[in-house]
Amino acid sequence: MTTLNITFDGMSADVPVELDGHVSDIDVRRIAVEVVRSGGVPGMHLAHLRDDAFQNYVVDRFRGPHGADRIYLRPKVPFGA
Repeated sequence: MTTLNITFDGMSADVPVELDGHVSDIDVRRIAVEVVRSGGVPGMHLAHLRDDAFQNYVVDRFRGPHGADRIYLRPKVPFGA
C-alpha cells in the first residue's frame, strides 16, 4: 500500500492507493484526478476536476522509516532547488 498525498487549492490530504510496482509520474497524476473526482480524498471531492488539473505538478517519492512508500503530488514552487 502506498500513501498518496495530494496538495490542491490550498488543501492537502493523504489517500492510500494500491499500486502494482512503480508507476510513472503521468499515471500518478491520472490516479490523483480519479480519486479526487470520486471523493476518495478527504475534503477534496471535485466531481468536475479537469483531466489536466495536475499536469504541471511535481511528483516526489519517498520511502518512510518502516519501508512504507509515500508519493507527494504538489504544485511547483518558485523557490528551492
